[in-house]
Amino acid sequence: MNMVVFGAGGWVGRAVLQNMPGRHKIRAVLRGPELWDKYKDVDGEWTGGEIIYGHIEDFDFVHKVTEGMDGIIHLTVYFPKEDNDDLPFLINLKGLWNVLESARRRGIRRIVHAGSCHAVHPKGVFSTSDVRRPDGTLYAVCKRLQEEMCRQFHEAHGSRIIVLRPDYIVDSRIGIGWAKEKLGPGGGRYRPGWVCRHDFSEACRLALEQDKTAFDILHIVGTPEAEKTCNVARSREVLGLVYRDELEKYR
Repeated sequence: MNMVVFGAGGWVGRAVLQNMPGRHKIRAVLRGPELWDKYKDVDGEWTGGEIIYGHIEDFDFVHKVTEGMDGIIHLTVYFPKEDNDDLPFLINLKGLWNVLESARRRGIRRIVHAGSCHAVHPKGVFSTSDVRRPDGTLYAVCKRLQEEMCRQFHEAHGSRIIVLRPDYIVDSRIGIGWAKEKLGPGGGRYRPGWVCRHDFSEACRLALEQDKTAFDILHIVGTPEAEKTCNVARSREVLGLVYRDELEKYR
C-alpha cells in the first residue's frame, strides 16, 4: 500500500523505514533536512522512497502529503524544552489533529499512532487500553491527550486507529538507547519498560496491516517482566507480534 510516515527521521522513524522495503511504498515526512543528521551516524542515508519536508501543525501541508495514501504511521513528537513552550501543543496536539482530520476527509482507513506510557504503573495497576497514564508533565499530558484524540476520532467518525504504547525505546542490535547511550554494564541500566526499536517498527507495520480491530491501545514492550504489568499479550493477539530482538543480554 501507499503509506506516509510522519516523523520519519527520528529514532523510531528510521527503524520503520528500514522495515518497509519490498512491503509498502513509502512517503517520508519530517520537519527539515537537518533532522536526518541526528541518527545518520547510526542509520546512514535513506533512499527508499519520497521525502517531503514541512510542518505538521500546518493543516494544508498535512492534507497535501496524505493525498493518494492508503495508510498513515504517525511518529512525530516534540519534547518540551520548558513549561511555557508552545511547540508541544502545536506539534503534538494540533499536528495529530491535522493528521486525523486529513485522514477522515480522505477516507484513509489505516492509521497507527505512536503513543507513550509506563510499562509499570506507579500505583501498581495493570495497564490495559482503558488505563490512562497518570503522570502530569507537559509531555505526559500531551501524550495522554493524543490517545484521547484518537479515541474520539474513532468513536465520532469511525476512524480505524491503533495506538502503540512504548516505554523506553532502545536498539538491542547495536546496544544503544534513544540518546545513543551504551546499554548494559557501564551504560544505561536494564529497565522492564524497554523495547527494541526494530520490534516497535514491526509493530507499526503489523498494526497498519491488521484487520482484527478498528481501535485499540497496546503496550509494545519487549521484556518478560512486562507481561505482568501491561497488555503486551494483547499486542501478540491483535497484531501477531513476535518480539525478536534480545534485551536480556543487557541486564
